[in-house]
Amino acid sequence: MTTVATYLERLQQAADKAQSAETAYRREAAARIAALERERAFAFRRMNLMRSVAEAAKPQMEDDSDPAERSGEEIAVARALALLRVRLGWSSDSETRDAPLAHFAPVVIALHRASDGAGMPDRTSGIDDALGRFEVWYEEAHGVSFWMLFDNPMQDTPRVDF
Repeated sequence: MTTVATYLERLQQAADKAQSAETAYRREAAARIAALERERAFAFRRMNLMRSVAEAAKPQMEDDSDPAERSGEEIAVARALALLRVRLGWSSDSETRDAPLAHFAPVVIALHRASDGAGMPDRTSGIDDALGRFEVWYEEAHGVSFWMLFDNPMQDTPRVDF
């Protein structure tokens, strides 16, 4: 092999090495972007759902009752779980659906108690703990994150003009 041929071969190897490095970096960057995208989506899903559930779980004043009387945890749990069913598109009962709802109830109870206003200064840690336990349980039981349930796209309803 001539000196020029050897030189050109080294340049080819350097170019191939640079191309391989770029390809590997692009693959890593794409994976990292996908992970960050998923984290962001789940964070917004968590925030939006918990905002709605917190509203449903907060103690309600009865219209014609003493202001000190507030609805109980059972009513708050029922309201919040009904909201969760609607958000997930669950219109019927099943064993598969009942378990997540039962495991989500402690999250609602923690929200209800934290929004009560009385008692300990930082009750939000109880909400975080309950939500964390629920998320871990769901992932262990189903092999996917609970927040993946919100990935299901709504089917288009055909538009009919008369």
